[in-house]
Order: sequence, then C-alpha cells, then structure tokens
Amino acid sequence: MKIIYIANARIPTEKAHGWQIIKMCESFSDSGADLELVLPTRINTKKLKETNPCDYYKVRDNFKITTLKTFDPIFLVDFVSGFYIKFQILFFIFGLLFYLLFKKHKSDYIFYCRDEQLLPFLQMFSKKVVWEAHNLPKNKKSYLKYWQKCHKIVAITKGLKNELMAIGLPTDKIMVSPDAVDLNQFLSTSESKDELRKKLNLPIDKNIILYTGHLYKWKGVETLIEASSFLSDQELVVIVGGTAKDILDFKNKTKSLKNVVIVGHLPQHEIPAYLASADILVLPNSAKSDISKTYTSPLKLFEYMAAQKPIVASALPSITEILNANNAILVEPDNPQKLAEGLKLILQNKLLSDKISKQSYNDVQAYSWHKRAKSIIDFISLNF
Repeated sequence: MKIIYIANARIPTEKAHGWQIIKMCESFSDSGADLELVLPTRINTKKLKETNPCDYYKVRDNFKITTLKTFDPIFLVDFVSGFYIKFQILFFIFGLLFYLLFKKHKSDYIFYCRDEQLLPFLQMFSKKVVWEAHNLPKNKKSYLKYWQKCHKIVAITKGLKNELMAIGLPTDKIMVSPDAVDLNQFLSTSESKDELRKKLNLPIDKNIILYTGHLYKWKGVETLIEASSFLSDQELVVIVGGTAKDILDFKNKTKSLKNVVIVGHLPQHEIPAYLASADILVLPNSAKSDISKTYTSPLKLFEYMAAQKPIVASALPSITEILNANNAILVEPDNPQKLAEGLKLILQNKLLSDKISKQSYNDVQAYSWHKRAKSIIDFISLNF
C-alpha cells in the first residue's frame, strides 16, 4: 500500500500531535506501507528548525519527508481568532496544488490527513482520501458531504464516531482507533526511582504527583494546582510540558506555592524517566469542553499506563473509553477537593495502588503504535 500522509503541522513541534504523526508514519512503514509525509514550511524555533524530525523524535528514518515551501503568515496570530490558520492553510493548499499536479501515479496512493479543512481540496485529486478525526468543527453539517466522500474515517474515540453517525455517516465507514504508546520506551528505564530523582533533581523524600503535557485550560491543570492546597507538605506536584507562554503564566501562578514545581517542556524521549520517578500520575481533564469530554485520546494516558504507576483521572466519557475502576482512580472533573481525595486514596492504600498499576499496564499492551497502524491499514484496505 502507498500512502501520502498530508499534515498541516509544524514538525518538529513541542506539541503532542507532532509525536503522534511521526510515530504513525514510522509504524505505517513498519507495517509494509510505502509512506511519504508531506508538510508545509512553518516558522519554528531555531533549535527545532535545525533538527531533523526523525532525529528529534528518535524514530527510524524509514519513510520519506517532503516539505513544501509555504508562506507562514505568523504575524496574523495576534489578529482576529482563527484568522491566521485560515490564511496559513490557504498558502499550504497552493503548495499542495503544484505538488499534486506533478505527482506521478496519484491513483496508486491513499491520501491520509488529520485536517478536515484539506478534504475538499484533496478530494479533487483522489477518491481514496482517509480522514483521521481528532476533533469536530462547530459547523459539522458544512463538512458532511466531504466526510461522506472520504474512502474511510478513523476516529480516535467512540464519542467522535457516535457524533459522526448522528449526522448521517454510516457505521462501516468509520473505525474507532484510540491513540497509542511506544512500549519499548518504557522497557529501557533500568534506574531505580531514587536514582532517577537524583538525576532529575527531584526530592527523594516526597510523594511526587506528576502531570505531563500541555497546559491548555481544557487539560485541567489548574484544577490540579488548586488540589495541591488540600495536600500535605509531604506531597509535591510536578508539572512537565507546555508552550513558552503557558509555562511562564503557570510559573507566575504557582510562585507562592511550595508544593508545586513547573519543569517546562521536554523532548518526548525524556518523559519516561519522569514518569518512572513519580508516585502518582494525574490526568485532570476538564468537563467544560467537548474536546476534553468527548473527543480526546490523550497520548499521556497510554504513557501513564505503560509506566506502571497508579493513575488518578477525571471521569469523562473520552477517558473512560480506556480507564475504569480496575485500572485507575476516577474522580469528578473540575473539583480540586475530589481530585485531592483520589490522590490521598492512592497514597494511603498500597495494595490498591499496586493493583490498578498492574492492571493498567496489562491493558495498555493492546495499544501499541504498530498494532494501531496495522489495524488501520487493514481497515482502509477494504474496498481499495
């Protein structure tokens, strides 16, 4: 199978979607696909701009990367919300137009993308367009005819599939495929928890409660910070991740709190060591947005499970597609006191902690990138 994965993304990036795209490209290739990743040029930090994506993400260079020269109107970001992305994607489409016009044997390829805005354009060139749904726009009905024309749709949650079916898409067109994890990353950490803490400059004598990922409001990190006030001085909340602006904002918010540490963004390959150094891993997603409540399939969730640590998470439909009472402690979202109670329950009950940690690790074996890629290839091969 030949796949052109078209991603309107800044890669490398500090955001999770970059890791997801690259790991899927590597895994599609491992599963026998001849894959080409097509990207726009985007304004990036100097460090990321000068780094090869495969080197940055520590993946095999087993697929082709084509970067199309694209004007990036980054100066529009501070104008009307959404103004920038509309123009940026338009410039990317101009680049794609020339790329596809001169692409030989286009009919041999499946076009694979995550951006619904690209579907009308891509469907002008091929009937074999696959859309991987990570979110739904507000104007769902405007995209219905393009989703209907897709060869297949891969939804990362059941909630996404249910909403697509509710507006008229047939069930056999849509596959549910949650995100995944590189299990091998979590087999290479041989150092003890104390050794890792010394190496990471974390205290040995504290109960470390760790969150990794971005600091967007719907991620619920503010709830975790508020929950820290219900914890003792023996607990330390450590937050890893975020953009430069969000990191600065959160450092300002937490500068008076002695039991909260903001580490900042780290390359993905450094995350397993932090997870292994923790006592509890937290997924405090908010119930106040659809992306959090229904659409998200957090990469950190599968990493938490692979780390063999107890998880405390918000009881949301998107989360409970994977987690349950046997493999995690589920708490009321947006409630700092309930979150703190869930954390204390783990700290006070080692048998429960060990039980759910073991079960979550057993459960995550079904969610490797290779298995995900293989199942998607099998699905999109139908009627191909």
